[in-house]
Amino acid sequence: QVQLVESGGGLVQAGGSLRLSCEASGSIFSLNIMGWYRQAPGKQRELVGTITSFGTTNYADSVKGRFTISRDNAKNTVYLQTNSLIPEDTAVYYCNVKIRPTRWDPWTDYWGQGTQVIVSS
Repeated sequence: QVQLVESGGGLVQAGGSLRLSCEASGSIFSLNIMGWYRQAPGKQRELVGTITSFGTTNYADSVKGRFTISRDNAKNTVYLQTNSLIPEDTAVYYCNVKIRPTRWDPWTDYWGQGTQVIVSS
C-alpha cells in the first residue's frame, strides 16, 4: 500500500516563504513524475508544477520565478519551495506522484492528503 504524507503548510504574510514536503512510503517499485497541485476555495484544482525523475521541471505561469520544485529520489520525497507569496497563492496544496507499487503494476497516480497554505495581506 502506498501513502503520500505532506507537511509544511501554514499561515504566512505576503512576501514570505514556505517549504512544502511530500514523502511517498509503502510498497514502491518505481517513481516517475512528481508534482504539486493546488485548489483555492470555490475553484478547480490546478497544476502548480512537476518534476521528472531526471529533474526536468515545469511550472504554471502564475508561479514561475517564485516557486521551485525539487526531489530527493533516495528519500522518495518531493519539495515545493514557495517564495514571494501573495494572497492569491492561498489554497490547499496537494502532491501527486506516479508510482508503480510492484514491477507488475501499471503507473498509477497517488495523491497526498493536502496541506493548507494561507497568505495574509
